[in-house]
Amino acid sequence: MARSSSGFVAGLTAAAIAAVGFLAYQASANVPDDLGQPSATKSPADVKSKAPADEKAPAAVPDRSGTGKRVVYSLTDDRVWLVGTDNKATRTFEVTPSTVDPAPATYKVTSRTNSTTGSDGTPIEHVVRFTTVDGVVIGFSAAVDGSTPEPDPTSKTGGIRESRKDGNALWQFATIGRPVVVVK
Repeated sequence: MARSSSGFVAGLTAAAIAAVGFLAYQASANVPDDLGQPSATKSPADVKSKAPADEKAPAAVPDRSGTGKRVVYSLTDDRVWLVGTDNKATRTFEVTPSTVDPAPATYKVTSRTNSTTGSDGTPIEHVVRFTTVDGVVIGFSAAVDGSTPEPDPTSKTGGIRESRKDGNALWQFATIGRPVVVVK
C-alpha cells in the first residue's frame, strides 16, 4: 500500500511542477520589456492639454504627453499615437471615441482580453483597458467585423474603437503596465 501511495504523490508533485512551469512561462510571455526600469510617469497635474490639432502635421506626437515608451490618446483629435523610447511615434491612427471620456492624465494598462463581446453587443478583439470612470471601464478595442460606428449617445460605454489592423498594433505594443497618456 505504501508503495502505491508514494507513486501517486510523486505523480501529483510532477503534475503540480509542470503546471507551475507552464503558468510561469505564460506570465513571462506577457511582461513588458521595460518592467522594473525607472519610468518617467507624470502625475495627472503635470499632464497638460494640447493645443488644437495642427492641420499641417496631424501625426505629430502631442506636446507635454510625457516621455518614453507610451500610448498617447487625444480626446480632441480622436487619435492614438504609439510612441517609442526615442519619443517618436512608431504608429498613429484615428479612433472612434466612447461615450464616456477619461480625464486627461497618465494611466497604465491594467488588463487585456484577446476577444469578448463589447457592452454594445458587438464581438470585439484586442481589448486593452486602462481606467474606470464612474463604473464604466475605459479601453481600446477593435470590432471583429471591422466596423467603427459612432456609439449610442444614450448609453454609457467606454470602448474606444479602432480598426482591426490598428487594434493588432496596439495589442502588440500596449502590454500590462504600459503608460497611457490621455490629453485634451
